[in-house]
Amino acid sequence: MAAASSQSMSSDVESPSVVVSGFHPGITAQWDLFVATDPHATPFHSTAWMRAVGSVFNYENRSLYAQISGKMTGVLPLFLVSNWIVGRCLISSPFADYGGIMAADEASWHALLGRAMEIASEEKADFLELRQKMTIPQPGFYQRDLYVGFETELAADTDSQLRKLPRDTRYMIRKGQKAGLEIREGLDQLPEFYRLFSLNWRRLGTPVLPRKWLEALAHEFQAEADLVTARLQGHPVAGVFSFVFANTLFPHYCGASPEANAVAANNYIYWELMSRSIEQGVKRFDFGRSKRNTGAYQFKSSWNMEIKTLPYQIATLKLKAPPNFSPANPKFAIASKLWSHVPLQASVWLGPHIVRWFP
Repeated sequence: MAAASSQSMSSDVESPSVVVSGFHPGITAQWDLFVATDPHATPFHSTAWMRAVGSVFNYENRSLYAQISGKMTGVLPLFLVSNWIVGRCLISSPFADYGGIMAADEASWHALLGRAMEIASEEKADFLELRQKMTIPQPGFYQRDLYVGFETELAADTDSQLRKLPRDTRYMIRKGQKAGLEIREGLDQLPEFYRLFSLNWRRLGTPVLPRKWLEALAHEFQAEADLVTARLQGHPVAGVFSFVFANTLFPHYCGASPEANAVAANNYIYWELMSRSIEQGVKRFDFGRSKRNTGAYQFKSSWNMEIKTLPYQIATLKLKAPPNFSPANPKFAIASKLWSHVPLQASVWLGPHIVRWFP
């Protein structure tokens, strides 16, 4: 189906005192200011994330914003995805830990949800998925409890933060320090990091995201994006691609070589990120999402974080039950196991073509 015209996307829908409109570049500054000043702001609600999604994956932007008396009161980043795997669906937000509606009041929240459901019907979508970080379950929506999020308030100083950590985690941090690991910072390390990133995703049996996706994020977020690597004798053994957004550090993508575990490089690099964040006055550390009973879940649980179920909401317009395209789905278990044995070069070539089917 052809993309909706700009006229149809920008047509207004009114509920009592609330006007909902389709996103257009002219409201970029208002949108980003609204997102940045929300106490639960995430980079995944920003126009930078939206531009990167559009430029790399060409999903159709159906994002919405709400206004009351001309003042922005809510946003909903939203993309139309259509392929033979997931079918036809609306997702907020693709490749993001969080998404869904961010609103200043209940009327704006419900107006945005109502318009999103209308668009889903107009587009003949199979389902609508809102990756809400927090919400009240909505009638007609399934709540998927597959993921949990990890967050913590950072202490006022590094000594206090270190004392908050479990003894075993402190031991692993010291192990990394004794191994002689060194930190290097800078987005110029992207080519080296992408190899570590690709190794991680292949090891997990998951097709890797394209390098141009990381490059697009670095370009769009600019000073809000950062890349840190841990090096052993000059060679990178672990790396983390992060966002510093709304006074919160979001270490979103990681990568590690086979040598990383022996020198506790992952513990070391995340501790360095915490320490540097405290020194820079950053207040929160958001460790992102993980599936229960996985290695990532166990690792993040060892940092004394606040753990909360992420209440993703899914409306099944044409389906009898919510879809499950997670690698944890037994239907994908064999494919995931086989993918983990694909040669690295082949996985880097094939992965970006496949991963776009699973946003």
